[in-house]
Amino acid sequence: MNSALALILSLAAGLFTYYVYARYIDQRVIQADPRKATPARLYMDGVDFMPTSKHVLFGYQFKSIAALGPVTGPIIAMQWGWLPAFLWVILGTMFIGWVQDYTSVMIGVRNEGQTFGALSYRLISPRGRITLLAFIFFYLILIVAAFGKIVGDMMAAVPSVPVAIVALVIVGLGAGYLIYRKHADILYTTLGMVVLALLAVWLGTSLPIKASPMTWVIFALAFSYAGAVLPIWLYGQPINYISFYLVFLGMIGAGIGVLVGHPTFTIPAFTKWTIPLGPIWPLLFVTVACGAISGWHSLVSSSGSARQLEKETDARYVGAGSMISEMVLATLSIIIAAATFASFKDYGGALAKGPAYIFATGMSGLLNFLGISPAFGQAFAGAMYVILAITVMQLVLRVARLSTTELLGDYIPVMRNMYVTAALVAIICWALIATGTWQYIWTLFGGSNQLMAALALMLVSIWLKQSGRNWHFTFWPMLFMFVTTVVALVMTGIKLFQTAAKLSAGAVKPPAGQTVAVAVGGNYVSGVIAFVLVVAALVLVVDGLRVFFTSRPATAGAQAGQAASTAD
Repeated sequence: MNSALALILSLAAGLFTYYVYARYIDQRVIQADPRKATPARLYMDGVDFMPTSKHVLFGYQFKSIAALGPVTGPIIAMQWGWLPAFLWVILGTMFIGWVQDYTSVMIGVRNEGQTFGALSYRLISPRGRITLLAFIFFYLILIVAAFGKIVGDMMAAVPSVPVAIVALVIVGLGAGYLIYRKHADILYTTLGMVVLALLAVWLGTSLPIKASPMTWVIFALAFSYAGAVLPIWLYGQPINYISFYLVFLGMIGAGIGVLVGHPTFTIPAFTKWTIPLGPIWPLLFVTVACGAISGWHSLVSSSGSARQLEKETDARYVGAGSMISEMVLATLSIIIAAATFASFKDYGGALAKGPAYIFATGMSGLLNFLGISPAFGQAFAGAMYVILAITVMQLVLRVARLSTTELLGDYIPVMRNMYVTAALVAIICWALIATGTWQYIWTLFGGSNQLMAALALMLVSIWLKQSGRNWHFTFWPMLFMFVTTVVALVMTGIKLFQTAAKLSAGAVKPPAGQTVAVAVGGNYVSGVIAFVLVVAALVLVVDGLRVFFTSRPATAGAQAGQAASTAD
């Protein structure tokens, strides 16, 4: 297949989804009203609640949801061939991905900016709240640990990247100060800061910084800790906003490179139903991850963007638009994996070096069609890869801090202190990385991530039904994702237990640098966590479906009284 055709099909699908399906849901079902006061305007505190321009918030939302998932997931999924991954990226986004992101924003906006923990308590039960918060805690720990390790390895392997990341922190802080304290023009501030960030990428090729992977892991955790405790306008939002433009420029450059060079796919459209990773269903649907749908998006949308939305009518632009843009990023990743190497065998050899190697090599090749030197292309691609991970880490740690407070704050008063809870999460993640046990938990990422998406869609479905709105467009995707991800997690848990048994018997060797005891323990613990997540999800869904099927739409007077009570 010609890569240019694949990109054009992706763009066409995105435009149809945004201007037809999403517009219909926004105007006819949700009935977004620009006159309604949003939580950002009602409860502006300068920390979490902050009315924000939809253009700034779009950049924040996109960069907060677009992590390594839409890059690494499709690249790994090429083992089934390019067609299954391409179809799931397009169809998954069109009918499930944007739906989850947009409705997660709106459920937060229509419920005073409440988190999913508070919403599950009100919509389902007290047990539902505890179950969901426990699930979210394990899920977020997994993301921070895995991304921290990836960032550390990448920054150590590509010494030109650290200068760009350090500069990004400085530039982001400067942007936040100028926009929110000096009220500088957003356009000029953005242009200036993006130019400085690009100069930093170029400077990194001449001033490489070499350090051990663990040093960069500590740097990444410190970076994320600051994002978890500082006001959102000062650190998290402006850094992610400026980062968006670096990633967006990379996407534009790669896209133009595809249209200019239009390389042909060299791997087959389909290989076989079952590969070493497992069968195409359910594992393809959790491997592609964020390129089609991601549970992490629902947490960003409900706990982050919903508290910054200036007008309800901005939700489609911010929520749906960001997810559709991520679909394009996933499509570019598919093109990179399918068209960079001479054959499927060469792709397999490159995959052994890691998805980061494939992404950097392919991105550099696409930029080279535009006359950009391979050295700068490699540096830019490496910086883009790290930015995709590290800027999301800070948001994950922030949401983990909020979830930990909700989960433990009533029982352990010190857990109400945001500095303590953020430090606790960071220390746990450091321990997982330092001991090497993160890699066992990482195997659960795809399943737990998509299971979180199913739980988010369930909450939205209950809310829609109780408010008398059409719930079918969220309920049926929820059932599909729930069944798919539960089966995937069960299969993963069984495989982890089998691997532990083989290690104990000496049939397989542990990873380099680990003892048999650590490897066995890591597999057993991860297997237990897999089944704990499944049980927690089953309990939550049983409770949720019971509420869903017994719910009756509230009257207009009851809805108004409930809203007034919540506001008080």
